[in-house]
Formats: sequence, C-alpha cells, structure tokens
Amino acid sequence: MSQTIKAIRGMQDLMPERKRYYRKVEDAARSIFSQYGFQEVGLPILESTPLFKRLVGEATDIVEKEMYTFDDRNGDSMTLRPEGTAGLVRFVNEHGLAFNQTQKLWYAGPMFRYERPQKGRYRQFEQIGVECIGLPGPDVDAELLLMCRALWQALGIEQSVRLELNSIGDVSSRRAFIDALVAYLSEHVDALDEDSRRRLETNPLRILDSKSAQTQALLKEGPKLEAYLDADSANHFEALCAILDAAQMPYEINRQIVRGLDYYNRTVFEWITDDLGAQGTVCGGGRYDALVGQLGGRDASGVGFAMGVDRLALMLEQRSDQDDPPHVYAISVGESARTQVLLLAEQLRHRLGARVIVHLGAGKLKAQMKKADASGAPLALIVAEDELAAGEVSLRDLRNTGDQQRIKATELVEAVAGLIS
Repeated sequence: MSQTIKAIRGMQDLMPERKRYYRKVEDAARSIFSQYGFQEVGLPILESTPLFKRLVGEATDIVEKEMYTFDDRNGDSMTLRPEGTAGLVRFVNEHGLAFNQTQKLWYAGPMFRYERPQKGRYRQFEQIGVECIGLPGPDVDAELLLMCRALWQALGIEQSVRLELNSIGDVSSRRAFIDALVAYLSEHVDALDEDSRRRLETNPLRILDSKSAQTQALLKEGPKLEAYLDADSANHFEALCAILDAAQMPYEINRQIVRGLDYYNRTVFEWITDDLGAQGTVCGGGRYDALVGQLGGRDASGVGFAMGVDRLALMLEQRSDQDDPPHVYAISVGESARTQVLLLAEQLRHRLGARVIVHLGAGKLKAQMKKADASGAPLALIVAEDELAAGEVSLRDLRNTGDQQRIKATELVEAVAGLIS
C-alpha cells in the first residue's frame, strides 16, 4: 500500500468554515483601505535572494535561519518571500513610482518563514501589507494608525487590541546607542540569555525585545534609546503623539519595541492582543526612510505595516459560531422539480443577491429538511411536482414560527425579498 501524502509541516489546510474568517479580514481591509485612498497591487511570491539580504538585513533572524531559499535551474538564488516590504520597494523602484511621487499601496498574500509551527504561527502564513512612499511627516504615520483602528472597528475587535509605539531614531543616533548598549552588556554577558548573547555580536538592538525576564531586568539598568534620539526624530515622535491625542486614540509608549528588521527608523509600532497567548502581535510596522535608496533608486521616505491574517482570523473565529448562513435552502420533491429548483434559485441569487443552497441529488423530504435546518438558513424553499403543476411553490419559516405557505412561483422573488430584508 502506498504511503499517504500529507501537507508539509507548518503549511496549513483551511477548511471552508475557517477560510470564511480569512476572507472577512481581507474584504474589510479592502473596503477600509479604499476609503483612505490606498490602491491594491500584486507582487510575486518568489524574488531574488539578494533583495532580502540587502534590505531585510543579513544579521536578522529571517535571513540567517528562516528563509526558504534555493537555486533555480539557471543557478540563480531564489527565495519565497518572507515579508512584503522589500518586494514592494523593489516594485516601486523598478516601475519608476518613487521619485517625486506619493504612492499609497497595499497587497495581500502568503509569506514563508522556516520557524517552529504553533498556534497562530505557520511556515506559510497570510499577510496584508500597507506601504506609503514619498511622505516624510508624522501625519502619514498617524493616518496609518487611524486606518488600523478603523479596520479593527469594522472587524469588531477594537476593544481587544492595543497600540504600542516607540521611536528608534535615525541611523547615527541608533548607532551611538548600540555602541553604548554593547559596551554595557559586554560587562554582563553571563547574565544574558542564549539568543541575546548571539545577538550581541550580530544585531544588538533586537536584545531590547528579548523574552527573558533576566535579560529585561539587566536592560532596565542599562543605557536608554530615548536618551540618544536625534532632535528631528524626537520632534517627529512628539508630533505623532499629539495627532493621536487629538484623535483620541489610546496608545502606550513602549521603549523596548525595535521591530525585527534592519530597515526601520524613527516610528515603530505594534498592535497587540491578549486573546492569542504568546502570539499576541497582530500588526506591526514603522518608517523605513532609507530603504528605497538602498536599492539604487533616489531617496524617498516610506512607512508601512503588515498584519497577520491568520491571527486576526483566529480572533474572529473565537468570537463567532457561524458567519453568513444562506438566506434560503432549496429543496425539490420529484424528478421534474429538480430542474425547476435550480432555475428558481438562480432568480433569487441574481435578482436579490441572496445566498441560496440547493439540495442536489435525490433525497426524501424529511432528510432534506434536516439539512435545511442544519444549514442555518431562515427559509426553506420547497419545490414539489404537484405544486408546480399549479404554478406554485412553498416557503417554510425555519427559525421562528415554522409556518409554511404556498405562493405563486412568479411571486417568489418578491416574497423572499420581504422575508430576508
């Protein structure tokens, strides 16, 4: 007997009852982003490996140990995209969209990272990313955060997420802080956790968001990033906070947030929930004002964020038993009725936009009614041969009275419209 082939570890199958929540997140995002003037673009899943090494940073965890990288048949190194911003910056550079222009763009799709799978974290995961190129001020940072809030409101999760903010300054101020941090931590290497000891040599800034309580206690006595901020970054952050205050948006300043990628500067932020345990970050981002220039284009400021659709869908799933049941479950009794029920269902779909499930194939009336009840539909349409001969069909209320009425087939659309409106 041949061995059963299963999905690759960390690559999840989505059953219809789960996929609906993914679609709900993306549909809400598409609607909200359009209100704010953002346009959707499509980006390749596969990119040249040097793109991520140059922009994401060779010392990051993503590039060091999480990328799916391989040589193609020409011997060129290719990588399944681990994040979206690098590909978006390549996109605007390649198509001449950055210089002296403002671009407000968003994208959605799968990303890939080789890491330990767990609830809310997968090796293939879905992200929605938003990027704004060409606007350097704090007002665009604020608009992105306000747009996030609008999305959380649309999804009904506003009370379950909180915003945490920080500023990590420009390159020179950050370098001065890193030098001071390394000097301090080098005197306390034995007190650091294993990951932090490794990052001390490769990416010291990431030590700030270590999950080790001992390391965090050590950091409290060390140099503080805010003390090294350049004046422009400090003013930018102060102006951002003032806009959020005026918009009555709650936020916390968390000086430990640095994000995991090398390209960030100034504003960084995370939206966090307590509903998902350890996988609490559902959205994160910040400014990346030097990134466009790093790919050979003219300098253009940038800011953006990415949200984890898997985690947002999980939050929605925990709040709802079933979304969008059909309006009508259509049943036929008798061979000649099986064609007519299909035609009547088409009328309801096309003229009303109703969601209609038709029981396909043969089946006794009692069995079909059980399926109608289980579908969650409020109405059952019953098309029987004897009624059709008189030009009539039946509608049964499945949720309230249980009453059944015979109506003319020509009046079906009007009758259903009155019952589901």
